[in-house]
Amino acid sequence: MALAGSRVFAWSEWGPVTGTPVLFLTGAGMAGTLGFGLEHLEKLNLRLIAPDRPGLGASSPDPDKSLASVARDVGELVANLGLVGIPVVAFSQGAPFAFAAAASGTASSLAIVSGQDEFYRPEFADGLPDQVRDMTRHAQEDPAGFSAMLEGFAEPDGFYDLVLSMSSPEDRSVYGVEPFAAAYRHALREGFRQGPKGYVLDTLAALRPWCIDLGMINCPVSLWYGGKDGSPVHSPDFGLSLASRLPNASRRFIPEEGGALLWTRSLDILSELATTSDND
Repeated sequence: MALAGSRVFAWSEWGPVTGTPVLFLTGAGMAGTLGFGLEHLEKLNLRLIAPDRPGLGASSPDPDKSLASVARDVGELVANLGLVGIPVVAFSQGAPFAFAAAASGTASSLAIVSGQDEFYRPEFADGLPDQVRDMTRHAQEDPAGFSAMLEGFAEPDGFYDLVLSMSSPEDRSVYGVEPFAAAYRHALREGFRQGPKGYVLDTLAALRPWCIDLGMINCPVSLWYGGKDGSPVHSPDFGLSLASRLPNASRRFIPEEGGALLWTRSLDILSELATTSDND
């Protein structure tokens, strides 16, 4: 679809066209080509819509991209569907963009799966790995230098290898096994098809202060985390801080699983969203 300002906004979708729309905000560097729970959509009567954030996949770049600007783009998509609010599910780096959408009134409910938190918050000062702490500081103190540094080496195949290297054995058994591995690599290659800038701007927005008052997000929020999630760029405390700052949050903590809950628990996540939508 065409956005205000003549940019193009693209997405992938699955499920019945007359089903209840559910918006899926993907993880870092990913185009919207990698869905989840596709085998359940017909039964649940859900239409899963996964946008390419600006500069990723087929969506036009936005040099001024921020959490707020992506929330506006998503709001235009939802309005184009003839809706006011829509269930939103976000994975990993998609979380801050989902919170921005909720703060703008676009989300009727949220499911945050293995989501990132605000790393600059003081409660995480001593709990972050050195590399993540340094990246967060660099993004805040020297955004131009941080962007240039990240653009210098970010590319899709290397990114996939990095994700696997940071993953627990539980998650490597999902991310590293075919046919999922090929679909994940394809989503990253599509995400980087315009170069690394779209990913870099996403990461910059996610690592700098979000400027979102989570306490004002009143829609139902489910926080899904696995106790064996080894990723250093997901919530350091498995969503405990997020749960305390969101007034209508429920935390779903599964000790024996990793961060790939979006695919291992897809039926549970989608069923909860469908139930919440039915109650709206």
